[in-house]
Amino acid sequence: IDGAEDIVVQVNGEKKFKAKVIGADPLSDIAVIQIETKEKFIPVQFGDSDKARIGDWVIAIGNPFGLGGTVTSGIISARNRSIGLSRYEDYIQTDASINSGNSGGPLFDMNGDVIGINTAILGRSGSIGIGFAIPASLGRQVVAQAQAGRSTFERPWAGLSGQALNMELAQSLQIPTSSGMIITAMHPQSPFEEAGFVVGDVITAVDGKPVSSPAEMLYRLSVSGIGERADITRTNAKSINVLSVDLISAPDIPQREITEFDARSFFPGLIVSSINPAVEAELNLPWGIKGLAVLESGPVAASIGIRRGDILLSANDQDLEKAKDIDAILSSGGRRGMVLIQRGAQRISLRFRI
Repeated sequence: IDGAEDIVVQVNGEKKFKAKVIGADPLSDIAVIQIETKEKFIPVQFGDSDKARIGDWVIAIGNPFGLGGTVTSGIISARNRSIGLSRYEDYIQTDASINSGNSGGPLFDMNGDVIGINTAILGRSGSIGIGFAIPASLGRQVVAQAQAGRSTFERPWAGLSGQALNMELAQSLQIPTSSGMIITAMHPQSPFEEAGFVVGDVITAVDGKPVSSPAEMLYRLSVSGIGERADITRTNAKSINVLSVDLISAPDIPQREITEFDARSFFPGLIVSSINPAVEAELNLPWGIKGLAVLESGPVAASIGIRRGDILLSANDQDLEKAKDIDAILSSGGRRGMVLIQRGAQRISLRFRI
């Protein structure tokens, strides 16, 4: 529904209703839409996806290739899958046939409760028995925020980075476990630091649910929700204990500085912002990145390949610390210039002539 001008929901054969988007989470590919009608509907219920076990029978319902109301069945093949679509993944894998058109359809357990939202398949030629569903625990949070009036889903901010623990690392640090996420860096404003965590601690569970990677930990925090407290199990060489962490929004500190370039600039219409935790969260940027975040590219910057979400690192081989530096640096190069940007994990050099 991204960019849709009109949304129509068709139910029960020929019944059609206009709808509007009231909430969305692009990172998990979930949108919450509201039907405009006074007609009463009986909703299905979210089940407890955390209790779903490998081998449990499930039923998928969707609209594959326009064949509405298609039902397929299978089992849960795996849990906690990450397939590289975003930083926040914890998919349920199923061999129930999921095809083009099934996305957004429910994955039911045998009690008739929705434990997942079908979202992706492995392979481009159709179902090969490897499909993925977003757990209902996350879907429930996205719906709750939309009903509370928040148009974009907001995840709790951890303010730390880490990596999956392995046997060799655990032995070298004398940590009595080989599964978990070891903290490698922490922001001074991190709620984890306030709770007593330090670099080198290993997080093994969130609210009693095991985690073994940064993606699993971030997912578990998302399920708990902003404004709540999460009980985080910490392990280090000295002890194993549980610390309570406040789940907060990413702080807009220091206050972001937004600059819009006018018609006299090299890049008219370009809008950039300084980077703080809130900007990182809004644009899904890597933690701790330096530079200027692109909010709007404008026509000229777009023509040379600059997009929203890019990070401007340097111009003509000079680091960019302030937005005003862009024109000052580029003007020294005449009509030719070069900017270095970061897009995800890639660094891209863009050369241009104006």
